Amino acid sequence: MDHRSIMSGKRRDPLAMTMRAVLRLASIPYGIAVRRRNRNYDRESAEIHQCGVPVVSVGNLTTGGTGKTPIVCLLAKWFRQRGLRVAIVSRGYGRGDADANDEAMELHARLPDVPHVQNPDRVAAAQIAVEELEAQVVLMDDGFQHRRLYRNLDLVVIDATCPFGYGYQLPRGLLRESMDSLNRADAVLITRCHAVDPKNITSIRQTVTAFNAETPILASDHTPIGLLEYPDSQLPLADIKQQQVGVLSAIGNPDAFEMTVRQCGAIVQSSRHLPDHDPYSPETVTALREWAENLDSEIKCIVCTHKDLVKLQTDRLGGKRLVALQIELTLHGNEQALDELLEPVAKRASVTPSMHEPDVRQTDANKPQFE
Repeated sequence: MDHRSIMSGKRRDPLAMTMRAVLRLASIPYGIAVRRRNRNYDRESAEIHQCGVPVVSVGNLTTGGTGKTPIVCLLAKWFRQRGLRVAIVSRGYGRGDADANDEAMELHARLPDVPHVQNPDRVAAAQIAVEELEAQVVLMDDGFQHRRLYRNLDLVVIDATCPFGYGYQLPRGLLRESMDSLNRADAVLITRCHAVDPKNITSIRQTVTAFNAETPILASDHTPIGLLEYPDSQLPLADIKQQQVGVLSAIGNPDAFEMTVRQCGAIVQSSRHLPDHDPYSPETVTALREWAENLDSEIKCIVCTHKDLVKLQTDRLGGKRLVALQIELTLHGNEQALDELLEPVAKRASVTPSMHEPDVRQTDANKPQFE
């Protein structure tokens, strides 16, 4: 069942309308719990811990894929270029008994010199990053709602193709918390701007400003830069231009990925969308091979995401060539604005007195402050 078509209101049949009503009722206790939790942090009755080095959080208001991974890569490279040791910490959602989930595997492939610590307790992960890995800067992936760890910069990512989770909190919509939580954001980065009408971007900006008039708003695109064939063969985008392809993804926003494949000039004839962070069990892989084998003979190639490729670890699927679309974040003339946000963090990181004595104490829960 397509849950997004129900949440968005595209489905107007009686069953969909009934489900929306039930989900709306279910979202009420969820919203109460989230507001209570945030109020505890705002009033400083819930403890927030510092880890002794600057922390940059990259997060979002909604569930699903807003495109945080290319942003984390951009930020990590920015700090590394300035000679700072960086570590990424994340929850590790969907990894099960594995050492790392698909996001960590992709980040390792793209940033081999940047360690990644996965732990549902981000405070503990940050302490490991500082004490054992001697990180000077911690990047907290998907950290907007994880308020136990103090951050010096709260960057909120908004996907232009589905910016505000259909206007409702979970499970009726995709919002993790109410829109007024934007008042905690130090900056907002809108992604996939090329995928929507410019009027939509203006509307998103106006909505953000209504909740936080002071926060800088940056715009960006997820730009395809090439194809990757397992394990590390770099191929040009021209290989799929005007070619009939299948599309495979296990991400939060598969429609946006499929749109990107089409914008590369490929002709998408068939697609398989799996749940976000799908572990690709043997049964799933067998089913995918059967799907690939039954594709039209004119389809010679299947395009997936980098996250899918690091889990499948093959260059063939059901006799068809398998390639991953490589994506990088490009800013819309906002490089200077990004520098202005990150320079205070880099300055503080460069004068951090000790890498082995993290400062763990209660601190102001409302707004991060640069020192």
